[in-house]
Amino acid sequence: MFLLFLSFIAGVLTVLAPCVLPVLPIIIGGSAQDSQRRNPYVITASLAVAVVLFTLLLKFSTLFVNVPPEVWSYTSGTIIIFFGLITIFPNFWDKFNFRLGLSAGSDKILNSSAHQTGRIGDMLIGLSLGPVFSSCSPTYFLILATVLPQSFGKGLADLIAYALGLSLILLLISLLGRRFIEKAKIAANPNGVFKRVLGVLFLVVGILIFTGGDKKMQVFFANHGWSGVSSIEQYFLTQLNTPMPAGITFDNTVANKNLPRYHEIVNPSGFVNTSSIKIGDLIGKKVIIVDFMTYSCINCIRTFPYLNAWYEKYHDKGLEIIGIHTPEFSFEKNIDNVRKAMAGFGIKFPVVLDNNYGTWNAYSNNYWPNKFIIDIDGYVAFNHAGEGGYEETEQKIQELLAEKMVRDKQSVAAVPTGIVQVISTLPTAVGSPETYFGSARNEYLANGVPQQSGEQKLIAPNAVNLNELNLVGAWNFEDEFAQTNEVVDKIIYRYSAHNVHFVASSEIPNKVEVLRDGVSLTKDTAGSDVVFENGKSYLLIHDERLYNVVSDKAGSGEHTLQFIINSAGLKAYTFTFG
Repeated sequence: MFLLFLSFIAGVLTVLAPCVLPVLPIIIGGSAQDSQRRNPYVITASLAVAVVLFTLLLKFSTLFVNVPPEVWSYTSGTIIIFFGLITIFPNFWDKFNFRLGLSAGSDKILNSSAHQTGRIGDMLIGLSLGPVFSSCSPTYFLILATVLPQSFGKGLADLIAYALGLSLILLLISLLGRRFIEKAKIAANPNGVFKRVLGVLFLVVGILIFTGGDKKMQVFFANHGWSGVSSIEQYFLTQLNTPMPAGITFDNTVANKNLPRYHEIVNPSGFVNTSSIKIGDLIGKKVIIVDFMTYSCINCIRTFPYLNAWYEKYHDKGLEIIGIHTPEFSFEKNIDNVRKAMAGFGIKFPVVLDNNYGTWNAYSNNYWPNKFIIDIDGYVAFNHAGEGGYEETEQKIQELLAEKMVRDKQSVAAVPTGIVQVISTLPTAVGSPETYFGSARNEYLANGVPQQSGEQKLIAPNAVNLNELNLVGAWNFEDEFAQTNEVVDKIIYRYSAHNVHFVASSEIPNKVEVLRDGVSLTKDTAGSDVVFENGKSYLLIHDERLYNVVSDKAGSGEHTLQFIINSAGLKAYTFTFG
């Protein structure tokens, strides 16, 4: 019973909400019209009906599930703009009405038919504002998310109480505005300046709704301290012992799902560790992370422990992770290579090959890695490009799973809390960029001709500068890699970083001696792929993958790295640092 009363009070208080302020002039402006043209009772009653109907349609009709939220903005904005135009140009509208037989300029026809046409116009204004006024308060969201699914009768009563409170306060505002106008007697002339100003006001508000500018105004009000109704309602909800569902905070934009829709996997080139999977089959059932990755990317590799931990922690609670493996290099298109790599990284969630960049382009993606989180309704509610942001990402997972629990009529307490504890994989101070060997991107090549394919015979430089790639011997340059052609070739690079990684391959195992500052690596400086033999440090290059060369326990520093390659056939793709 108290929630019914609170719903009514919430409707009254909604007039203070940031989402109402941009369109409030329409209600006040309606009161300035003469009684035959604009009836505030009809406008506000229609608005109340629209709030209820719009909510029920979105909640229960699958017909409207996939309608983009912009459609409602376009519809409402168009109607408001239309009424703004006929307010500014009443003579034109009278002629237009007369030609259509809807009404005429004479008092006789106004008395007989324009009265009915005006009511229809008032109803259209009210109905058009319904989607705009919906979802403006925490109490409304509580009714929508928890009460309606549990009890349709109770939820409908609370919803009607909310709409009634909202419409009554708007009617009061409209009548007060009308009384002022009547006393001022400045709105009598339909062609007067005041009416035209009101018409411009309608146009401005309609354009704001149509273009989404009203949402920007909401954000502006919120960012400048206008909390309006939310804090008051949250207090009453707390007193009622009916808090918002755990993990879900009131946000008008999210509540209205003013978010981009998901994209389906496009023309997959293969399935790495699953027979098949479609995102569409999971909408309404799962919260989904779409993770763009490629197995030789060190930035992607450093995110895998977090993805694995989230999959283990939340999969049984409704989280699905889909890896979209979009290759950077041609060898990453080989499904056997990808399967071997995914097994090595302990990846258990499904991974899909995206060799033709179909899904990558569908999401307008530009980064490895990039995580898009899709909510229960199929909207992209969050995305994070690159490494980091792990705590923020996990909190969003918990929030969206809590929303799913509410929809499934389950306790949100079932959603695990806390943040996974993973050994930090974030890179420390890095002063060297990713450095490519292939002619398509080898702008750091210092002792040869960059971006030129074919063979080049190169000699050692007199001095090695920071972040300059120097190759010695005969090298054949292709777009993606440079390949050794002689028995003894060398790579010399001065870097500034903590760790050094090398993407490479060789048709036959290639034993590469590694020196740093002229001496062999030690156990305190060697990466996980370095082996020792007779006091010397080596890399054994064969598989097409990323090799960890340096992992310095002393931290970041500036050093000169040298590879001595004793056989032809090694393909060098890139150095990465971190």
